Amino acid sequence: MEGHRPRRLVLAAFGTLVLATGTALAHGGSLRGEAGSIAVPAWLFLLTGGAAVGASFLLAATVTDRRYIASIDDWHRTLRRFPVAVSRYLAPLVGLVGFGAVLWFGFTGPTTPLRNLAVVVVWVGWWAGFTMTTYLVGNTWRALNPFRALVRGVYTLRAAPPREYPQRLGSWPAVVGLLALVFTEVVLPLADDPRLLATAVAGYGVATTVAGLAFGESWFERGDPVSRTFAAFGAVAPLVRSDDGVRLRLPGMGLTDSSVVRDRSDVVFVVTLLWVTTYDGLVTTPLWGDFARAAVGGGLPWLLTYLLAYLLGFGVFVGVYWLAALLARTTGETFLTPAALGRRFAAPLLAIAAGYHLAHYLSYFVVLSLPLWQVLANPTAPPLNPQRYGLPGFVGGLELAFVLLGHLLAIWVAHSTAYDVFPSRLQAVRSQYPFIGVMVVYTMVSLWIVAAPARTPPFL
Repeated sequence: MEGHRPRRLVLAAFGTLVLATGTALAHGGSLRGEAGSIAVPAWLFLLTGGAAVGASFLLAATVTDRRYIASIDDWHRTLRRFPVAVSRYLAPLVGLVGFGAVLWFGFTGPTTPLRNLAVVVVWVGWWAGFTMTTYLVGNTWRALNPFRALVRGVYTLRAAPPREYPQRLGSWPAVVGLLALVFTEVVLPLADDPRLLATAVAGYGVATTVAGLAFGESWFERGDPVSRTFAAFGAVAPLVRSDDGVRLRLPGMGLTDSSVVRDRSDVVFVVTLLWVTTYDGLVTTPLWGDFARAAVGGGLPWLLTYLLAYLLGFGVFVGVYWLAALLARTTGETFLTPAALGRRFAAPLLAIAAGYHLAHYLSYFVVLSLPLWQVLANPTAPPLNPQRYGLPGFVGGLELAFVLLGHLLAIWVAHSTAYDVFPSRLQAVRSQYPFIGVMVVYTMVSLWIVAAPARTPPFL
């Protein structure tokens, strides 16, 4: 009977999750973008979500059998290897054709956003739909990346090897690049102006290709913000490419690998990814609209308002995480440095970022997938009035459930990591206290953003 105890505890945790999620679905199922409201006070709704995450930690903490934890983390099946020609030739060709089509139709196609192939492919097909596949299925961007294919092609013809990527740079270029890309996406009408979008895509393409030519393919491993984002999300996915073929694992278990986050720059990149996803949703809330109008009415330029809030929020997210790492050293009674603890416990945040991305873009992708297929079917003469799919009421509830699921997966990964780091069971549990506190706060913020009616950000 003792051997079945951990399994019953995991089932109990799952049952608690179902009950908590059911409450969220029943009371917070309004669709994003509609002027709906939850049926219970907002504070009670948010506390329920935070309590569900806290309770799941308490239940996970009762699972102390290291062999059982390791069996979950290490479970895998090796699937058939994909033909080399697919990843080496076909996938890069698809990426290059897609990149060329975005530039061509962005500069020459219709100016109406939903009728322009560049707009719907970039925002609906790529940033919403394709990004979902990187954490729900597996990261295929390494093979599809057209800029990496160009760099590889150039160095196939050149005799001189690329310059070695400076180790001191780490992932800092990816941090700066991701912050710049997302802020540009928020403040510029890239989704409304196909010409501007094509210019931005071309500019990014030139910059990352030049950097790739300077440092070789190692640039896409550390410095390129888009490649780093998809690689980070790929650690959440159940499928991963290995030397033996394609490996199937349990979702999120790739995050327990210590190589996912290697140094301080990787830690900041993970927190940055979480912050920019949050900020992208934050600026659509009514609270942000009221704040921005008040700030601009007080004499602050609108662009500076957005930028200061962006940088301040980034600083708060990074600062709170490092504070948690500092406190974990005390609660865990360990000689490990805060930097070492921060590095090991950063990867679980990627599950939170993936859950929030899915919640934020699910409705967007489903509604606009019909215009996407209509434009792809006839890009030179798309329909004058593209149709959209309607959404059933339960989709809003699914979005809230995805937020909770992402956080609950992060808790299990953090629990597993703690048992890998600390020899003492008590240390493993206590070390998680500050990080769980951070996750509870992230949960409440994410639920609030997803449940809030979406509004067009003011002044944009």
